[in-house]
Amino acid sequence: MSLEQYLKNNHTSRIIHSDEPTSHNTQTKIAIMQAVKDRISLDRTIDIFSVDEAKKKIQQSSLRWIEEEVNNNFTDTILSTNDKYDIYELLLQNMFGFGVIEPLLLDPKITEIMINGKDTIFFERNGKLRRAKDKRGRYLSFTSGKELKNIIDKIVAPINRKVDESNPVVDARLPDGSRVNIVLSPISLDGAAVTIRKFPEHPYSMSELITFGTLTEGISELLLAMVKAKYNIIVSGGTGSGKTTFLNALSMAIPSNDRVITIEDSAELKFDQIPNLVRMETRPPNSEDSGGIDIRSLVRTALRMRPDRIVVGEIRSGEALDMLQAMNTGHDGSLSTGHANSAGDMLLRLETMVLMSGLELPVSAIRHQIASAVDIIVHVSKIRDGSRKVVQITEVLGYENGEVSTQDLYRFEETGDESQTIGTLKSTGSRLNNVNKFKSAGIYSQIKDCLEAPL
Repeated sequence: MSLEQYLKNNHTSRIIHSDEPTSHNTQTKIAIMQAVKDRISLDRTIDIFSVDEAKKKIQQSSLRWIEEEVNNNFTDTILSTNDKYDIYELLLQNMFGFGVIEPLLLDPKITEIMINGKDTIFFERNGKLRRAKDKRGRYLSFTSGKELKNIIDKIVAPINRKVDESNPVVDARLPDGSRVNIVLSPISLDGAAVTIRKFPEHPYSMSELITFGTLTEGISELLLAMVKAKYNIIVSGGTGSGKTTFLNALSMAIPSNDRVITIEDSAELKFDQIPNLVRMETRPPNSEDSGGIDIRSLVRTALRMRPDRIVVGEIRSGEALDMLQAMNTGHDGSLSTGHANSAGDMLLRLETMVLMSGLELPVSAIRHQIASAVDIIVHVSKIRDGSRKVVQITEVLGYENGEVSTQDLYRFEETGDESQTIGTLKSTGSRLNNVNKFKSAGIYSQIKDCLEAPL
């Protein structure tokens, strides 16, 4: 079989697990790849062709260049077809992608990639962490710290972010919207650490989340009706629990004639159905520690932009106060997420975050603001089997006896063994107390049966 035929039949970006041993030193393949790369005048090619055409041209020519380089300068090295294919893939990854992690980025089932220094790469698929291997079963790694640094520079360059010893911690994003956190040495003791959170090209709908078992159809209808009726909702959960994914699914119920402003640290939300949409993103300070714009500033700015709804990707600090004030001043239907271990903990965190605003407010006033602003807390969790589920839906009833009064409407009741979690989000028997927003929206009669019967 010719090399061309092999590539035609076997070209893939999937990670394949195999125990086939390596027959040649990786450094030799890298040397050949670099020699071929040096022969390519990429800039000139792109001047003449589009990027896609240039890539196609280089793909076609590189097969011949690899053969020529081996025959002319590596005559003492015997390379199999598999070895040449490795060089071919390595070349394309370095020129058009992000090196050895490119196959992981292209795998739609992988949701997170974790690089712990040049030698260790993990990924998450279907809620489970695995160490990355190449197609022959060898642990995936970078050839050197320099190669990893080059990939980092490639990530931050398009968004004008700077990462070096003076600025060793940076948040960025890839062209496809994936969120990236970078921590350089010596802050990261074992070499540069890169964490990439991938998001689906098209956000999951509520019907897809029902298929995944995140929640039931009846409860999803109730939550979507709440969004339509302008209930203020906070989605709480731990890291990687699916808060942003669930918020995106909820947002699909926002009427298309509403003016929506989204505020995020790194743009992740996708509200494709909203034509009157303004998306805002924070900006870190420059090397002189000036020019930074935080979420709190953007929330205050959003209030002057005539929004019907404000959606904050995540509240984590003093912006909680501005968000609560927005909810209390005519911007019903606002949505946000926050880190917490339960719905009750989310309320406590809101208190703490308001105190971080710098205003010396009495706790009673803060709790009064929370009770007036927040209507519903939806808590999502990553279960031990790796699945993500809605485990608690809590209604905020009001302020009573110095405390924020709440009631659980639904709780997840878990069964099953240690390897698999089986359970159902069940009604607690409590009925939604605040139905006025359904009546104001003119949909109370449509949702009445859902409110009166356990879902």
